[in-house]
Amino acid sequence: MALWHERAEALKIDGRAFIGGRRVWAQSEQQFEDISPVDGRRLGMVARCGAQDVDAAVAAARAAFEDRRWAGMPPASRKRTLIKFAELMMKHGEELALLETLDMGKPIKYSQSIDVPLAANCIRWYGEAIDKVYGEIAPTGDSSLALITREPVGVVAAIVPWNYPMLMAAWKIGPALAAGNSLVLKPSEKSPLTALRLAEIAMEAGLPDGVFNVVPGYGNEAGSALGMHMDVDAIGFTGSTRTGKLILQMAGQSNLKRAWTELGGKSANIVCADCPDLDAAVSAAVGSIYFNQGESCNAPSRLFVEESIREEFLEKALALIPRYAPGDPLDEATIMGAIVDETQMKTVMSYIQAGKDGGATVLAGGEAARLGSGGYYVAPTLFDKVDNSMKIAQEEIFGPVLSVLSFTDVNEAVKQANATPYGLAAGLWTSDISKAIKVSRALRAGTVHVNQYDSDDITVPFGGYKQSGNGRDKSLHAFDKYTELKTTWIQI
Repeated sequence: MALWHERAEALKIDGRAFIGGRRVWAQSEQQFEDISPVDGRRLGMVARCGAQDVDAAVAAARAAFEDRRWAGMPPASRKRTLIKFAELMMKHGEELALLETLDMGKPIKYSQSIDVPLAANCIRWYGEAIDKVYGEIAPTGDSSLALITREPVGVVAAIVPWNYPMLMAAWKIGPALAAGNSLVLKPSEKSPLTALRLAEIAMEAGLPDGVFNVVPGYGNEAGSALGMHMDVDAIGFTGSTRTGKLILQMAGQSNLKRAWTELGGKSANIVCADCPDLDAAVSAAVGSIYFNQGESCNAPSRLFVEESIREEFLEKALALIPRYAPGDPLDEATIMGAIVDETQMKTVMSYIQAGKDGGATVLAGGEAARLGSGGYYVAPTLFDKVDNSMKIAQEEIFGPVLSVLSFTDVNEAVKQANATPYGLAAGLWTSDISKAIKVSRALRAGTVHVNQYDSDDITVPFGGYKQSGNGRDKSLHAFDKYTELKTTWIQI
């Protein structure tokens, strides 16, 4: 723990934007404070980019795309650059992990072991894919030849959230760059530091100037400027459903840029009485909601437990919850850290109060934690006797709050699971393979986990139904977001 605190004290923060291959302050000279949720310390000042800076970044990206300094490279060369980028991310892994923890409060244990390697693997995987994705020839007959090829869409804007700043950025950076696009990335103002460092590392790997730009700033300033920009060809957004709707509106109001959104969730986790391993189900239910302080869009925040096993399940869950007591994020023993900032902590606490006022029963937590630390912490909270119509069961809390509902008929559980505006993820625990298939088909969610929760791999797509967004991150399907399909018809 002392070692990480010493490294934090010695860390030098560069909050300047990254435009056209160099670090620059905002043209307005405006800045904002970056405050760590760990203990309230000021990490440094960050460029508050606005429309002028976005114009400069888009112009740099456009110039890089038009002269084909990246898109025109041989695929094998672009592949080597992205793989080197991934290798350098791992080389600078401790620095990136520390920046991530200080910026958004997640435990250093997970920044090191999960966020850095998964982000690097994402970049590496898309680099490897560059020379393995082929075009098609349509079956048009002997008198013609119709070629179907993928081309980069052009200038891509990516707006990413604060809960997984580096990983969510990698999910956009990897396929966008692999496809040959130029990129303008806007990180959340709550966690901009790893994005800025990634741009420098990408240049170190050999990415040409102007291909990867980073404009930190506020959503209603830099974010809106990207959304309305007439020279941005596509925008990839991960964040709240409310902001996602604004992004789609801005895309329509401007140049009809392709707009891809991965938004909120209120995921249901259904545990049936014939669950094959109740201890595993309890561990997954508790661990998945409290991981990353509950600040995960796919967190299983609604737990449906069949009535006949409800008491046993709750007893086992309550025995596990003390393990997730918030601790110092810079202590490698900590497994639940800080809420990203005071505003989000107040939001979480307001939902907890709404649950109490609505008649739900608090079985664990329900209060702020680590008072006096200077940071922002909420105790892992479990509500019982929750009705699916309650605010805490319908709205995304984005904090360590689990709502328990019971059922006697799995079909009714599915009906309630689907009865939210969201459809990002869901879980099901059963020994009956027919039930597993039937329920998985009935659940309106982009990912359905059966007898596990939150298993993940870069090879599988991630995204949601309904108001959880459109398009898919990860896997080869992500190329659909950042490429255009061209048909070339040749008469023979």
